[in-house]
Amino acid sequence: MADHATSSDPQVQRQLDRLGALSPGADILGLERITRLLERIGNPQLALPPVLHVAGTNGKGSTCAFLRAAIEAAGMRAHVYSSPHLVRFNERIRLAGALIEDAMLAPLLEEVLDAGGDIGASFFEVTTAAAFLAFARVPADALILEVGLGGRLDATNVVARPAVTGIAQLGIDHQAFLGDTLEQIAAEKAGIAKPGVPLVTMRYAPHIAEIVAAAGAPVFAQGAAWDFEVHGDRLHYRDARGAVETPLPALAGPHQPANLSLAIAMLRHQQALAVPDEALGAAPRNARWPARMQKLGDGPLLHLLPRGSELWLDGGHNEAAAMAVSAALAQLARGRPVQLVLGMLANKDAQGLLAPFAQLAAGLHAVPVPGHEHHVPARLAEAARMLGIPHASVAPDVPGALAAIAREGGAPVVLVLGSLYLAGTVLEANGELPD
Repeated sequence: MADHATSSDPQVQRQLDRLGALSPGADILGLERITRLLERIGNPQLALPPVLHVAGTNGKGSTCAFLRAAIEAAGMRAHVYSSPHLVRFNERIRLAGALIEDAMLAPLLEEVLDAGGDIGASFFEVTTAAAFLAFARVPADALILEVGLGGRLDATNVVARPAVTGIAQLGIDHQAFLGDTLEQIAAEKAGIAKPGVPLVTMRYAPHIAEIVAAAGAPVFAQGAAWDFEVHGDRLHYRDARGAVETPLPALAGPHQPANLSLAIAMLRHQQALAVPDEALGAAPRNARWPARMQKLGDGPLLHLLPRGSELWLDGGHNEAAAMAVSAALAQLARGRPVQLVLGMLANKDAQGLLAPFAQLAAGLHAVPVPGHEHHVPARLAEAARMLGIPHASVAPDVPGALAAIAREGGAPVVLVLGSLYLAGTVLEANGELPD
């Protein structure tokens, strides 16, 4: 089933079964089908609150989390559209601060599926149309809209006039859809740009910055229009309007201050929402984004490890993410032994993900990703050994890997990584459902 969507509610599950059977859209990007589908349900994308549209290879979800935290700290209500879900499909659609309820989700999906049965829309396109319908019917002050894949041809790009757009970190991923070079990927991401709409970006190499600047929107790039520095436990942001000082993000990792700063820059370069500096200062502590360098709490999985161990989770699945996560892990471990539990989808670059961990990990246990085509665990273990990671082996699942790590003794820092789908199974198994 597409994106492994299941529900304990039988009415929702009936619609998810219909959704999972859709074709051909999963392998074909484009705006024709989503445009036709939206026309049939009354063009709800024309009745949305101010939209903050975010693209990027890595960091776009964290940026959206900071945007939501700041908007809510300002006393406003925010819709959020994000993907994929980790445990429950409902996570994709947040209405005025709360995940969509099953009682609303089931008829929404049914309405959209009934309207577009002959269009051939994809799982993501139908989900996007249903989300827009919900967002148009439930009042809110803003919609934080995360791009699903790329930008230019992503279903979310039917929004014609967002309040602001933003592009987070760029890296190589989804090559079959977006191209094999950073230049091609940058052009796809920059496709969310709209004439006259502020486009806020991180700092890119000059040739990438030129591609983004050619998108036809006023560009506010890090280094030129805004920037930030970290001093001690404080973030210092500045732009033409002045300076803002905030605490460092509660989200772990040295990459998160940049994502926070991008969110601040997006809010300060748009006119639709008034977000005071006090709310910007609250965002770094209030933002939550599961499965992104998340420390797992007391639960069944943590109990499999020796006392004093730490269990971390990250859904990163490409080299750029691995570089950020490995840096964060090195800080967190502080010289303690690091063990990896890795499962990856078959279309991801295992070598690229593993390389940044080669000098850090004392061992690795490779596992399958349930319900999805994945790298054979034995080959992941072999790739790890070739990179110099010792004691690389396979396990039937994450609990089996943790039990094997426990038998080795000590109190290691353990990171489960490689797939957001795998991360969802981990959260569910440890009793930490995203809310």
